[in-house]
Amino acid sequence: MEQPVIGILAGMGPRSTAPFIDLVVTECQRQYGAKDDADFPRMMICSQPTPFYEDRPIDHMALEAAIRDGLRHLDRAGVDFIAIACNTAHIYYPQLAGCVSVPVLNMIDLAVDAIPASTRTLALLASRPTVEAGIYQAGLHRRELSLVEMDWQPQVDNLLGAVRTSTDPSLFARLWSELMEKARAAGVHTLLVACLDLSAVISHVPTEFKVVDAAQCLAEDVVKQWLTRRTA
Repeated sequence: MEQPVIGILAGMGPRSTAPFIDLVVTECQRQYGAKDDADFPRMMICSQPTPFYEDRPIDHMALEAAIRDGLRHLDRAGVDFIAIACNTAHIYYPQLAGCVSVPVLNMIDLAVDAIPASTRTLALLASRPTVEAGIYQAGLHRRELSLVEMDWQPQVDNLLGAVRTSTDPSLFARLWSELMEKARAAGVHTLLVACLDLSAVISHVPTEFKVVDAAQCLAEDVVKQWLTRRTA
């Protein structure tokens, strides 16, 4: 029987691609007990270069065009649905979802829906463009949730810069620890991690907070969608 094919648009940033694929593989093991090589799904992965630079404003037209190009490559390859492994790309979600012939999963909605009802205070850890675009704030408003105002964006930017240029885990741990000190002082209960580069860090550093990781939410849904299509 022909199996459904997963499309994953990644590469934003480049180091986030492999950790996301690893999350999907782990979800296959968790959700349906995948063990042998033949148990795992076929995935078409496009690591798409995009015009994103830390030291200059985003050219939204160029960035959206690059993401569209990656999506269309996957669409032409014959995938059954697509996951975009980048939070910032979801700024353009309505346009992107409409440019291909297959469903595109919405990581923002998945992460927002995964926030426990018991959450008391919530802080967002994301890239500056994601924060400034307000895409998570809009989703949280739908659930009548609000964010703790944090003054940590420059420190988050520093950590993201380190992830893209360094492989030193002690550096990541130190920068993460500084962020956690601020969260503790602000009385944060839950962290909403909304950047794939940060998702790659949190699996290697300790935290006492409840964490909702958008990448994990997306990986879980990728496998759920694949299982649903395989059964159908």
